[in-house]
Amino acid sequence: MKYFCLLLFSILLFSSCKKDKLLTDSNAKLQFSRDSVLFDTVFTKVGSTTKLFRIYNNHSQPITISKIHLANGSSSPFRINIDGTSGTVMTDIEILANDSLYAFVQVTVDPTHQNNPLLITDEIIFETNGNVQSVYLTAIGQDVYLHKPDHFPTNGLPPYSIISCNGTRGAVWKNDKPHLIFGFAVVDSNCTLLMLPGTKVYLHKNAVLWVYRGGSLQVLGAHNSEVTFEGDRLEPEYKEIPGQWGYIWLMRGSIDNKIDWAKIKNGIIGIKVGDNSPYSQPFVIISNTIIKNEKAAALYTVNAHVFSYNCVYANSGQYVAALTFGGKYHFRHCTFANYWDSNPNNATGSATTTPRSTPAVAFNDSYQDPNTGNITATSLDSALFENCIITGDITEELAFDKTPSNPIFSYYFDHCLIKTTAIDVSDVSHYLNILQNSNPDFKDVNKNDYNLNLTSPAKDAGNSSPLLFVPYDLNANQRNFGAPDLGAYEIQQ
Repeated sequence: MKYFCLLLFSILLFSSCKKDKLLTDSNAKLQFSRDSVLFDTVFTKVGSTTKLFRIYNNHSQPITISKIHLANGSSSPFRINIDGTSGTVMTDIEILANDSLYAFVQVTVDPTHQNNPLLITDEIIFETNGNVQSVYLTAIGQDVYLHKPDHFPTNGLPPYSIISCNGTRGAVWKNDKPHLIFGFAVVDSNCTLLMLPGTKVYLHKNAVLWVYRGGSLQVLGAHNSEVTFEGDRLEPEYKEIPGQWGYIWLMRGSIDNKIDWAKIKNGIIGIKVGDNSPYSQPFVIISNTIIKNEKAAALYTVNAHVFSYNCVYANSGQYVAALTFGGKYHFRHCTFANYWDSNPNNATGSATTTPRSTPAVAFNDSYQDPNTGNITATSLDSALFENCIITGDITEELAFDKTPSNPIFSYYFDHCLIKTTAIDVSDVSHYLNILQNSNPDFKDVNKNDYNLNLTSPAKDAGNSSPLLFVPYDLNANQRNFGAPDLGAYEIQQ
């Protein structure tokens, strides 16, 4: 009996000391309390700040992380500490079954150093049973005005922030340092956001500047002091890569919108005007502006009212101007040029390389509800193009999609260069003095330079009547009053 008790005690002792078998299944992954860490307080001061997240083993067996390391190694401004162990590389870190570890991350940045990139990035890489997982690290490298979400709705709306109007109707974005947008930045009802000449606006991945119903956007740039909108990756390799941020959205019910002397590039959509609502027709004046390198469209409208002059809409993955669900449009001395398939910039980075089959400029008058399938048509009240160029690198660069039962589909092209073979430009009810399928002879489409060479057929081909409103071109040069050039640029002898 004594021997039996001793044996039983030994068995129990051995069992209690026996280590659980490690989980080595290659399908087993770690979980993290967050998949990215943003150090958004660094920009306010010189120094460092620390944040933490947790690493979870949600399995019923212990698991070993074979390697944890910073992608940029010892050159990284970030430092990590995993449950008291510091370094740029750590190996064989075990997490017990249904347990977790604390990860501390610190970064040191001097945000007053203007040679820093706007964003400083790295990632912590975790290698477990052959799996590689990452937590992304981002710190602000320069002093900026930061607009980041502080509202996190649960009704399907995206995270957003509301731009402060300081108790008045207006808000002014100064040009003394850049503005950086994460998520949706909202110009709310009864608020006007005014941007001064030279203001730089950087938008993070999928970020949107959203002008809500009753709100207004006034972008008031100047020649050689344009207001710029682009992504927050400022490394040279990102200079011409589309799709880095979302879009500027002028929602239905927004009022008194004006965009003058701006440069907008590398988003998904440059400017979106309206949304899927009949008869909304938000109004915007877009002038002296270049919108280029957008993944989907430079200008996308839904039953909108747009007046635009001296603008370049260029180089987008689908359309440079998609004018949908009817509306009212007036374009003077605008260049619509889409060389997406020919431009080498679109074959690098994250940009799509799918060949474009959509025209540079397209109209339609209908909308199909994605929930019900019902099709609603509304009138294209007017679309007037004066002294414009519509061209690109596919055969058809202008298209119309009219609902047969819709009685109002009004458009007119006066003194324009249009690339098309399917449209009868001799129809005087819609076309006057059209250069059909002529090569506009731009300076360099691969560099998005849509100035005209001296040999361009667009030279002196315009109607002089619009010059009372557009006497100067996009280079601020005076136009030929007797016979102006087509498009946004006047050739200088």
